[in-house]
Amino acid sequence: MGQALGLIQVDQSTVAIKETFGKFDEVLEPGCHFLPWCIGKQIAGYLSLRVQQLDVRCETKTKDNVFVNVVASVQYRALADKASDAFYRLSNTREQIQSYVFDVIRASVPKMNLDDAFEQKNEIAKAVENELEKTLIVDIEPDEHVKRAMNEINAAARLRLAASEKAEAEKILQIKRAEGDAESKYLAGLGIARQRQAIVDGLRDSVLAFSENVPGTSAKDVMDMVLVTQYFDTMKEIGASSKSSSVFIPHGPGAVRDIAAQIRDGQLQASLL
Repeated sequence: MGQALGLIQVDQSTVAIKETFGKFDEVLEPGCHFLPWCIGKQIAGYLSLRVQQLDVRCETKTKDNVFVNVVASVQYRALADKASDAFYRLSNTREQIQSYVFDVIRASVPKMNLDDAFEQKNEIAKAVENELEKTLIVDIEPDEHVKRAMNEINAAARLRLAASEKAEAEKILQIKRAEGDAESKYLAGLGIARQRQAIVDGLRDSVLAFSENVPGTSAKDVMDMVLVTQYFDTMKEIGASSKSSSVFIPHGPGAVRDIAAQIRDGQLQASLL
């Protein structure tokens, strides 16, 4: 009835494109308008001013040759003061926006490695925003096979790092063990040297004391007696050992002198060597 009388209604958040005999006339705002169709007035179409969302999924390749799906959510709306341009100049708004997004993403992502692409999502969104008014990068989703390969690579890298750390720990342990062994041997050597020095000092003191208390004895006589005493003490220990076998010792008046001479000659030869 309204249209028969030349009355039309434009809803809220919508504008109408008015033409006269097929030529653009004006943009009609929301409300009721008089449209005398009998003199060539007509509505060419309606244009929504609401914010719309377009999810764009773009497959591209990163710098390290990994194929990823970049999902971008583009929010857009027509401006009321440019409604005629949006209506007449854009034939398919969604496809044209999608083309812009494809161009920007495929120009930006191939310059990044996969890890960098995850970290620089905001930079990708900014590049798209330079072409469009409102863009949000929702997600960067690698292919399922790529995900599996990435997980295997990361697992291998972690195992390699763990093996390296374990080898380094074993190396440090071996070094510390070797240092401890060397220190132990050094201290043992110091102990043996001090023991021998104490024995020498004790023998020297014994020889000097015996020579002073027993007139007519020389240092050589005292040393012979000490050597023979030590010799018999050694034989006694050998005989007391459960694992020792029979030991034959020469016996006679000159045996003691021979034993002392043999011990003394052995020590002199050892000192010369």
